[in-house]
Amino acid sequence: MNLLYKIVNFYIDGFKNMKVGKKLWLIIGTKLFIFFFILKLFFFPNILQTQFTNDKDRANFVIDNITK
Repeated sequence: MNLLYKIVNFYIDGFKNMKVGKKLWLIIGTKLFIFFFILKLFFFPNILQTQFTNDKDRANFVIDNITK
């Protein structure tokens, strides 16, 4: 348990003393937000949800397209 505490404390102390790293993590977080949330909403709509009303029809559609 003491080793785990030392490891966690090491990383917490490291992130507190960062200067440039905080800005880089902010940029990385912003890019991930754009990639996974904004682009998914506008460019990758849920086609199966809009074209089919139940799970059986969706499953049959996917199986037919995979096996072709």
